[in-house]
Amino acid sequence: MSLHKLNASLVSEVSALEREGRAKAAERVISGYVAPRDGRGPRYTLRGGGAEFLRMNSNSYLSLSNHPVLLEAADHAARQFGAGPGAVRFIDGTATPHVDLEARIAKFTGRPAAKVFNSAYTTVLGLSIALTGPDTFWIGDELNHNCIIRAMRIANVPKEQRAIFKHNDLGDLERQLAAVPDGVGRVLVIFDGIFSMRGDNAPLDTIVALCREHDGRFRDGVTTIMDDSHGIGAYGKAGRGTEEFCGARADILVGTFGKAFGVNGGFVAGSPELVEAVRQKGDTYIYTNPLGAADAAAAIAGVNIADSAEGRDRLVNLKARTAQFREGLAQLGRESIPGPHPVVPLLVRDTDRTRATVRHLFDNGILAVGLTFPVVPRGDETIRFQINAAHTPADIEQVLAALR
Repeated sequence: MSLHKLNASLVSEVSALEREGRAKAAERVISGYVAPRDGRGPRYTLRGGGAEFLRMNSNSYLSLSNHPVLLEAADHAARQFGAGPGAVRFIDGTATPHVDLEARIAKFTGRPAAKVFNSAYTTVLGLSIALTGPDTFWIGDELNHNCIIRAMRIANVPKEQRAIFKHNDLGDLERQLAAVPDGVGRVLVIFDGIFSMRGDNAPLDTIVALCREHDGRFRDGVTTIMDDSHGIGAYGKAGRGTEEFCGARADILVGTFGKAFGVNGGFVAGSPELVEAVRQKGDTYIYTNPLGAADAAAAIAGVNIADSAEGRDRLVNLKARTAQFREGLAQLGRESIPGPHPVVPLLVRDTDRTRATVRHLFDNGILAVGLTFPVVPRGDETIRFQINAAHTPADIEQVLAALR
C-alpha cells in the first residue's frame, strides 16, 4: 500500500481550506535571538534573512524565556535527570522537579494541590475526561478556547448535556443554569479567564456568585472551572491573574507555564481530591510523557521570579507599555477592545486592509498576526498585539509609528 490515493485526497482537503481562507500561512522560522540593547527590547532573526524583528505576537508576557536563571535551572536539571523523562508519570517518569513544580504552583495559586501536564491544552482535555460522568452537565462561554470545545467532544458529552452562554453575558448564564434539567447530578461551568483573541476577562466574581445561587439544586453542586492561561503571571497587581483582578476564586484553576512563566507545560490546581481524580482518570495525563525535568525546573524558576520583586517590576513595565500602546492607538483614532490586559486587539474590520497592514508591519521589522474572515466573522477582522515586559518605550513607539 502507498499513500498515493490518500495524498490526493489530503491535497484536495487542504486546497479547500485555502479557498475558504482558513489555511495557515507558511510558518516563519526564528533563527536567532538578539539581546536587548540601546534602549530597545529583544529582536529576532528569521531563517533566510538577516533582518531583525520586534515580536508583537509573543505571549511570553514577563519575557522570562531567555532569563539566565531559567536557562541555568534547565541546564542543571537536564544534566542531572537527562533530556527526557523516559516514561509516563506512573511508570517511574516522575522526577523531583515535577513534584516540586506542583507544590510551587499550588502555593502560587493559593491551592492545596496541583497536577502538571505537558500543556494547558492537554490539561483541559484530561480534566474534562476525569470530571465527566453520565449525569454531568457542562455550560461554557461561547468564546471559550478551542481546547475547551475539544474537551467536550473528547469527553463524549452529549449535546443535551451541554449548553453555551453568550460571551460574558450573566443574564444568559442565569437562563442556562435555570434550564439544566432535573436529574443532573453535577454541573460544571467552564470559561476562559482572559479571552485570548480579545484581551477581555471573564467577570469571575459575578459568575461565582451566580453559580452559588444554583449550587443546592444538584448532588455535586455547581463547580466553576477557569482556564486562566493568559492571565496567570501577567494580570493583577501581583500576577495572580483574573482571580486577583476580580477579587474572586474559581473552584478549579487551569493555567500554563508557556506564557507569562516563559517555559512550557500546563497545570490544574484545586483540592487534593480533584488532583487525585485527575491523576487516576485523566487520559492525557496517564498515557503521555510529562514535561522533561529541564522544563519543570525552569518553570519553577519562572514562578519564583514572577513571585519576587523582580517579577513585580516586570509587571509594572508590562502595564506601563500596555497603557502606552493602548493610548497611542486611541490617539491614532484606531479601534480596540478596552482593558488593562497586554493582549491588545486592533479592530481593522476589513480582510484586505488587515492583510495589508500585517505586511506593512513586517516590512517595518514588526511581527504581528492578523485574524481575517472566515476565521473571524466578516467585519471583526483584527490584528492581535501582545505586549511583553521586555518591550521598551521605543519599541512601542516603533509600532505606533508604523501604524501611523
